[in-house]
Amino acid sequence: MSNSKVQAKRAWLAILAISGIAIAFLTWIIFKEPPADSENKLLFLPMLNCFLNGCCATCLVLGFREIKRGRVRVHMRWMLSAFVCSTVFLVSYVLHHHLHGDTKFPVDNGLRPIYLAVLASHILLSVVALPMIFMTFYYALSGGIAAHRRLAKFTFPIWLYVSVTGVLIFLFLKSAGAA
Repeated sequence: MSNSKVQAKRAWLAILAISGIAIAFLTWIIFKEPPADSENKLLFLPMLNCFLNGCCATCLVLGFREIKRGRVRVHMRWMLSAFVCSTVFLVSYVLHHHLHGDTKFPVDNGLRPIYLAVLASHILLSVVALPMIFMTFYYALSGGIAAHRRLAKFTFPIWLYVSVTGVLIFLFLKSAGAA
C-alpha cells in the first residue's frame, strides 16, 4: 500500500474517532445533561445559530460557484469560511443546549409531522456530514485533489442540506412560538 493511502486511512480513522467523540458529547449534552439554571441567559443563541447556518450555506454556494469558474484560491476561502461558520455554530449550539435544553415543537401544531421529518433528516445527515467534511478538507489540504473532488461531490450537497435545514428548523420553531 502506498504511503499516501496509508496516511489517508489513518486520517479516516482519526476523523471517525474524533467525529464519534463529538457526536457522543453532543448526544450527552442534549439528552443526558439537565439544562443549566439559566432561564434568561443568552436568549439570542437560536437566532445566532440560524444566522450561522445561513452564512454557511451562502459560503458553500459561493465556494461551489468559484470552483466551477476555476478560481481555486477563492473557492478555498469560501469553503474555509463555511467551515468557520459551522464551527462557531456548533459551539453556539452546544452552549444553547447546555443552558436551555431541548426546544419542543408544539404537539397540537399541524406542521409537527413536517417539522419532525425535517429535523430527523437534519440530525441524521449532520452526523454523516461531520466526518465527510473533515475528510474532504484533509484531501484538499494534503494535496489529494482527485480524492477531494470525488468526496466533495457527496459532501457538498449533504453539508448544504444540513445548513439550509438548520435555518428551516429555526423558522419552524419560531412560527410555532417555540423559539
